[in-house]
Amino acid sequence: MPEKVILSADEVLRAMRRIAHEIVERNRGTEGLVFVGIMSRGVPIARRLAALIKEFEDADVPIGSLDIGLYRDDLSQGPSPQLRKTDISVSLQGKRVVLVDDVLYTGRTIRAAMDAVMDFGRPKTVQLAVLVDRGHRELPIRADYVGKNVPTAHQEEVQVRLKETDGQDQVVIVEASTGKEESGGNR
Repeated sequence: MPEKVILSADEVLRAMRRIAHEIVERNRGTEGLVFVGIMSRGVPIARRLAALIKEFEDADVPIGSLDIGLYRDDLSQGPSPQLRKTDISVSLQGKRVVLVDDVLYTGRTIRAAMDAVMDFGRPKTVQLAVLVDRGHRELPIRADYVGKNVPTAHQEEVQVRLKETDGQDQVVIVEASTGKEESGGNR
């Protein structure tokens, strides 16, 4: 199956703008908000959401990056994960944390991220923002903010491509490869 574009660059931007507005509206402003991007593509998405909020609210939302490698529940099923540096420079104690990822699939990445976040303090709330929700949940996890819901088959893979990591903004569906992809969008 050739790749099928499900979000163009303009549609990615439009979805992120909508998510940014929804976050501010639901939280009645930006006070106490912290974005925590899940590596790898959740981090640039979190940065973009913060930049959009800066544009229309003139408020800075702190951003952290989170590596969930050691919190995954499938470590015994394959090679050791490549560990990257988690960088959360603000206390999460009592804050409204918005976890940011590119794709929500089984929910296992988000479960691991919630475990990791709790090691940084006890947030007042934990919310989830994703660019794409592709269904097929294995855990009872639901995103609070979704750019696009995309029904997929198990043998398909959603690839989020961002300027920061891939040179272009685009979301595509492709036939899943036989090996595990690094992207968190398919866990």
